[in-house]
Amino acid sequence: MKKVLFVLFAALMTVMSGSALASASTGPGQIVAIVGNEIILDSDISEQELMLRLQYPDAKNEPQLRRRIFENMVNQKIILTKAKIDSISVDEKSVDDQASARYNSLRASFPSVQAMESRFGLPANRLKQHIRDDISDQQKIEAFRRKNFRDVTVSYDETMAFYQKEKDRLPEVPEEVSVSQIIKLPEVSAAEKQATLDRIRVVQEKLREGGDFAGLARDYSDDPGSRERGGDLGFVKKGALVPSFENAAYALKAGQISDVVESRFGYHLIQMIERDGERIHVRHILAMFDRTKTDIPETIALLKSIREDILAGKTTFAAMAENYSDDPSAVRDGGLIRSSSGGTKLEVASLRPELQNVIAGLKNKGDISQPEKIEPAKGEPFFALFMLNSRDEAHAMTPERDYAKLEDLALNQKSQELYNDWIESLKKEVMVQIMSDI
Repeated sequence: MKKVLFVLFAALMTVMSGSALASASTGPGQIVAIVGNEIILDSDISEQELMLRLQYPDAKNEPQLRRRIFENMVNQKIILTKAKIDSISVDEKSVDDQASARYNSLRASFPSVQAMESRFGLPANRLKQHIRDDISDQQKIEAFRRKNFRDVTVSYDETMAFYQKEKDRLPEVPEEVSVSQIIKLPEVSAAEKQATLDRIRVVQEKLREGGDFAGLARDYSDDPGSRERGGDLGFVKKGALVPSFENAAYALKAGQISDVVESRFGYHLIQMIERDGERIHVRHILAMFDRTKTDIPETIALLKSIREDILAGKTTFAAMAENYSDDPSAVRDGGLIRSSSGGTKLEVASLRPELQNVIAGLKNKGDISQPEKIEPAKGEPFFALFMLNSRDEAHAMTPERDYAKLEDLALNQKSQELYNDWIESLKKEVMVQIMSDI
């Protein structure tokens, strides 16, 4: 457990808010270390310790947590100092975007700006600057690390040597599944569809009479994101739009306007502005469905019909996901659910309880659930079918079954050893002065 936690903390320190933000929230505090021109405060360590203990319950059982936080902070400051000496640059736009997203996330956790300023002891504009500086520093650190470790690899022999040495201490591989889904938002009632269609037909008639597309978009479109820009969506890549919209858009020539196009959002009129290879520049007018007027029985009946056709061998789950799922990625992956890292195997224990319950009822490869209502933490409820593609029971790690995982672990260990040696070499170039015991 301690090894796992240490790796977790080391990784987390590279992405969580750093000392500038922490010290701002707790006051000057006692200086515990000076690294180059950077200082580390006792309050910096306390802030990160608190954040870790709140976010990761297992951290409560880690007696050396504070010491490891401090050691990691010293190492990070050493790398930052060397990165600045070597004039490592970062993408300023990326820094701005990430800083804005992090500030907005932080702001959302407080009832008011005043409450946030009181908690951190800083006005909002200075808080934003601290966040930006921290992200810029972290990007410099990561860029400098990548520059020095991008070519690290492990051979088959190294992987097997790692396994022989560590096999008695390797973690058990948890139960994993591969699952596909077909998502359907509740079907809009026939009456609401007709009313929405009537609204878009009125706009279509105005266009036929010579109306200006951009002007009509500002007056009539229900898309708040593009309405004020005359419906302009800018340049978009192929695969970025919902299929029905994209298929209609790519069929247009410059200046041409589509007929009415239905998507899960409502009815669209689309105008092609220009095409650049696989990218298109379009504008649209949207008459949006009122999703408070839905026909849930019809949605469930559709999913049951889809399920019956798949089980009868008339079609495949992937084909039906591509044609019917309201999940945009279904077109690319045939409904396959991917992990946050992009993998196709999902740890059962990491899934939401409601999905764990559904998967527990799928015993064999190809089993498909009945339509299930899903209520996500954010967004509107939907209905879905789930199909089990494979199930791997929990087991001891072996090269025969888990070579890729072993290779990753061996690579991580080798990288960590090289990283530790690298830090020791940097300490000869950067002054490190420890002012207090932790």
